[in-house]
Amino acid sequence: MGKETVESLVPGGKATAAPPLGPALGPLKINIGEVVKAINEKTKGFDGMQVPVKVIVDTDTKEFEIEVGTPPASELILKEAKAEKGAGNPKMDKIADLRIEQIIKIVKMKESSLLGKDMKARVKEVIGTCNSMGVLVEGVPAAEAIAQVNDGVFDQEIKAEKTELSAEELKELEEEKKKLEEEAKARKAEFEAQGKEILKQMEGKESSAIKRALTEAKIPASIIDTLMAEVTSAAGAAAGAAGAEKKAEKPAAK
Repeated sequence: MGKETVESLVPGGKATAAPPLGPALGPLKINIGEVVKAINEKTKGFDGMQVPVKVIVDTDTKEFEIEVGTPPASELILKEAKAEKGAGNPKMDKIADLRIEQIIKIVKMKESSLLGKDMKARVKEVIGTCNSMGVLVEGVPAAEAIAQVNDGVFDQEIKAEKTELSAEELKELEEEKKKLEEEAKARKAEFEAQGKEILKQMEGKESSAIKRALTEAKIPASIIDTLMAEVTSAAGAAAGAAGAEKKAEKPAAK
């Protein structure tokens, strides 16, 4: 019958027979446990990241081979940033700061799947991904970092394809990351306080009007959702209390 290929995205070193991998392999009647074991062995270096894999099965002999791709650029960026996820509001909050060497390292890992024609173009491509995740590059927003690449600021590092950082540089990045986290927490607290003040001023108003006021005040969407849930909960509790009071006042039937 030839060969069948199953493609899946698995957690590095921690693939299981659970969906989507197991059910996709089931009809091919191969030892799924052996496949999972082989995948985990080949992807253990990508712990904590989602990794694309291909399982190529000979449907006659039931022999298989595994091809491992590199994780998406966003996963590699999070790995370098030592972060679990990107910023919920990347235009305002920044989760980490990467050096150009780390960007070059990601480019070298993703080189075959990036669109840029040369190293400089591919560096800008990865920096562009940082923009949507709230990750700074060399202490500045991604758009500014791309402008610096265009101006030749990092030509020496890009030409040398430098990927290593000193212990001192890594320590500086960790300190910067902590500083960014504290700043994000402070901004969140300010927005929450501002949002609660708006709720207080608009008590009794329709939910749509309250939400519009919060949006116009440029409160982040995630905080608006939390505040509006409080409004809905309070309205429900008030309605329930009013119903109970009305029921208590109703005269008993003779």
